[in-house]
Amino acid sequence: SPSKPLPETLSISVGRGTRKKDEDSGTDVGEGTDEWSQSKATVRPPDQLELTDAELKEEFTRILTANNPHAPQNIVRYSFKEGTYKLIGFVNQLAVHFSQVGNLIPKDSDEGRRQHYRDELTAGSQESAKVVRSDAEMLEEEEEPKEAETEAGSQTDMPTAEAAEKVAEELMTPMQPKERKLTNQFNFSERASQTFNNPLRDRECQMEPPPRTNFSATANQWEIYDAYMEELEKQEKTKEKEKTKTPVAKKMGKMAMRKLTSMESQSDDITKVTQAAKIVERMVNQNTYDDVAQEDFKYYEDAADEYRDQEGTLLPLWKFQNDKAKRLAVTALCWNPKYKDLFAVGHGSYDFMKQSRGMLLLYSLKNPSFPEYVFSSESGIMCLDIHVDHPYLVVVGHYDGNVAIYNLKKPHSQPSFRSSAKSGKHTDPVWQVKWQKDDMDHNLNFFSVSSDGRIVSWTLVKSELVHTDVIKLKVEGSTTEGLEGLQLHTVGCGTAFDFHKEIDYMFLVGTEEGKIYKCSKSYSSQFLDTYDAHNMAVDTVSWNPYHTKVFMSCSSDWTVKIWDHTIKTPMFIYDLNSAVGDVAWAPYSSTVFAAVTTDGKAHVFDLAINKYEAICNQPVVAKKKNKITHVQFNPIYPIIIVGDDRGHITCLKLSPNLRKMPKEKKGQEVQKGPAVEIAKLDKLLNLVREVKTKT
Repeated sequence: SPSKPLPETLSISVGRGTRKKDEDSGTDVGEGTDEWSQSKATVRPPDQLELTDAELKEEFTRILTANNPHAPQNIVRYSFKEGTYKLIGFVNQLAVHFSQVGNLIPKDSDEGRRQHYRDELTAGSQESAKVVRSDAEMLEEEEEPKEAETEAGSQTDMPTAEAAEKVAEELMTPMQPKERKLTNQFNFSERASQTFNNPLRDRECQMEPPPRTNFSATANQWEIYDAYMEELEKQEKTKEKEKTKTPVAKKMGKMAMRKLTSMESQSDDITKVTQAAKIVERMVNQNTYDDVAQEDFKYYEDAADEYRDQEGTLLPLWKFQNDKAKRLAVTALCWNPKYKDLFAVGHGSYDFMKQSRGMLLLYSLKNPSFPEYVFSSESGIMCLDIHVDHPYLVVVGHYDGNVAIYNLKKPHSQPSFRSSAKSGKHTDPVWQVKWQKDDMDHNLNFFSVSSDGRIVSWTLVKSELVHTDVIKLKVEGSTTEGLEGLQLHTVGCGTAFDFHKEIDYMFLVGTEEGKIYKCSKSYSSQFLDTYDAHNMAVDTVSWNPYHTKVFMSCSSDWTVKIWDHTIKTPMFIYDLNSAVGDVAWAPYSSTVFAAVTTDGKAHVFDLAINKYEAICNQPVVAKKKNKITHVQFNPIYPIIIVGDDRGHITCLKLSPNLRKMPKEKKGQEVQKGPAVEIAKLDKLLNLVREVKTKT
C-alpha cells in the first residue's frame, strides 16, 4: 500500500515498467507506484504560440451565463385573437438536474406532534403486553406446587381458582391509555344546530272562466253565395289594377318571374294569416271588455252628473300595460293625428341615477291587451311626436342626447334614421321634439330642445339627419370674463317648448331656471321676450289651440299659470298642492284644460264654469306607489290618457259636466266654431285685465 515504506530490494524500471515481488510479503509493488515514479513530459503542439511573460499574465474576463443549451430558441404559437403566428420572446432557461421530495417533518408542527403521539401509543401498548405476559408466568409457577393440594380440596378451593382466572384475564388485556385531546392553536368552539322544517301547506286556486256572450246569425245558401261573389269581384279588381301598372317583370327573365310569383304568394299567405289572427284577437278582446266595448264607450255616461252642480268625474275605461315595459316610467304620450284610436307611449326613467333601456309602444283602443307596435332602444326615450301628414313617422328623443325616426311601415325594430356623436347630437337629455312644416326643398324637419341649452333644427336630407343650431339659451346678466378678456355666458337648460299655431316663426321655451323665453326662428342671438314664470323647472309650455295670445305653463313648484304673451305677468295662477307633471288643453273648448300631479291626482278645469278651482279633482292611481307623469286629450273623443311612473297608461272618459256646451235658447241657433271659443276666453281675460288696471 502507499502508506508502507518501499523495501530495499525493490527495483523499478521507469521506461519499461518492470515489476518485482517483495520477498517477504509477495505483493506486487509496481501496481500502485507507476504513476508516482513516471515523469510526465508536457507535449506541445508544433503550431503553439510562444508568448511572453507579460502576455501570459494578462487576464481575460469570462462571462458565465445560466442559459439552458437544450432550450428551444424560436418558439412560434398561433394567436386566435390576432389570427396570426406570433414569436414567443421569453423561453424558460431552468434545467432541473435532480429533485427529491423530502420526508422530514418539523417537531413543532401539528403533523409532527400527532406522529410523536402515535409512536408513544404503540410503544406503550407493547410494554403493557410484556408486563401482562410476565405476570401470567409468575402465576403459573406459583400454582404448580399447589396442584397436589388442590386435587384433595378442589371442591373447597374452586372460588379461589376462578378469582385467579379473572385476575389473569384482566392482566392479559392491554391497558389503553386515555386519548389526549390536541388543542387547536386557534380559538375553536363546537356548536350544534338543528334545521327548522317548514310546515307543509296545501293551497288551491280556482280560475275564473272567461266571460261568454251569445252570438246568433243566419247562414243561408244565398248569403254564402253572395259572400263568395264579393270576394271574386275584389280579386278581379286587384288584378285589373296590377295590369294598369307598368309591368316590371317583363324586363326580368323567367327565373326572376318565378321568384317574384313565389314571394308574392308567400307574402299573401302571411298577410292573410296575420289578418285572421288579428280578427280573432279583436273578438277575444271584445268579449273580455264587453262592459266597455270600443264603440259603446261613446255612450258610457255618468247619470249622476244631473244632480251635481259644477262638478264632474272621470270614468275609467281601459288600462294599458306591457310586461316588457315594467318599471319604466311613461315619459311621453301622443295621439296619432290620422287614426284617432291609436296613440304612442314613450318609456324611460326619470331616476337619473338608475338609467336603463327605453321602449316605444303604440296602443290601439281596439286592443287594450297588447300594443300594435313595439320598439326597444338602448337609451331611455324622453319625448316623442308623430308627423301630421305622415302618421307612420315617429320621432323620439333619447336620454343620451340622440334623436331617432321610426317608420311604422318597416317591419324591423331599428330606427330608420338616428343621430350619433359623429354626425352631431345633444350633450344632455332631449326633453321635447316637434315636427315642423317641410322646408323649401320639401325635406322633412323637426326641432328639439335639450338641457345643453340648444334649440336644434334637424332636416332629413336623403338618408342623413343634418342639424343646425337655431338658438342658444343664454342667461341674461350672467356674463363673466375669462382668460384674455373672453366673455363667458351661462347657458340655460331647456326643458320644454311649443310653437305658435298661426305665427310660424314664434315659439316658447321653458327652462330649468323657471324662465320662459319667447323666441323666433329668424333671430338666434336674442329673445323676443322673457317671463319670470316659476320658482322651479318649467315642465310644460303649451299654446291655446283657439286663442293666439294665450299660453299655459306648469312647474314643479305646484303651480299652473295661464299667460297672455303680450303681458309679462300671469292672468291665472292655480296652486295644486303638489308638483305638476304635465298640462294639456282640451281640443273642444278654449277654457278647458287638465293637469296631473305627482300625488296621483288628475285635475280638470273649465274657466267658463269656475275660474277659481278645478271642477274635477280625482285620484287616478295609488298615492304611495305611483306618480302621474303625463296627460293627453284625444282629438276627437271626450277621453284622456294618463301615464304614471310604473309604465301604466289609464284611459278615462270625461263626464258630461266636464264637457258642457252652450245651451240652446229659444228661437236662437247655438253658435259654434273657433270665433265663439276665442270670444269666450277673451271675456274672461278682459275681466282680469280690468282688475289689474284698477289695482
